[in-house]
Amino acid sequence: MIKKNEISYKQEILRKGIHLLSLSIPISYIFFSRETELAILIPMAAVAVLIDVLSKKNFILHDFVYKYFGNMFRQHELRGGVVLNGASWVLISAVVCVLIFPKIIMVTGFTILIISDIMAALIGRKYGRRPIFDKSLEGLMAFIISAIAIVIIYGVTFDAPAVYFYAGIAGAVAGGFGEVSSSVLKMDDNLSIPLSVGIVMWIIGAVAVSGADSFLDII
Repeated sequence: MIKKNEISYKQEILRKGIHLLSLSIPISYIFFSRETELAILIPMAAVAVLIDVLSKKNFILHDFVYKYFGNMFRQHELRGGVVLNGASWVLISAVVCVLIFPKIIMVTGFTILIISDIMAALIGRKYGRRPIFDKSLEGLMAFIISAIAIVIIYGVTFDAPAVYFYAGIAGAVAGGFGEVSSSVLKMDDNLSIPLSVGIVMWIIGAVAVSGADSFLDII
């Protein structure tokens, strides 16, 4: 059953398909320096926010944006004022995470944001029966399982030390709870997820007795 404030499941799939394109952000950061990545992301974020804000004020731009993408906007994104949509928050979040986190943490956290958020939304919407805040336990489990898989794939690919796996798994769980509690935190989940993953990974990596330096310098 679709809740009053939800988009249809078909539109959810389309929305997450577009969201999947954001995977280019962590993948590109594997190969680019922090300076290069920021030089790309900051202008993109500025343009996205500008279009987002103007589309709520300029009738021509509003009609264009809402004609082609309006069915994929969530209820809170349709409000006027300075309420930003998910695309703007993804780019803002990417800039923030590149600025504050070591590369491997940003790449891991942002990949989790994209893949695990998609899994949580699609599984939760389809099979969710047990509510947690305004999400579901089934969606949370899909998030955590897929996030742990991402940590393992990155860890094996880059021959990471054991501390990366410990930190990453803890971060995966933290990211899941950052996703389900985003409405309580009054924070867009495109920001709460990578921040939750990143902060937990950074703390564990920093306090690890051995392997911390190599953990932060994997990529």
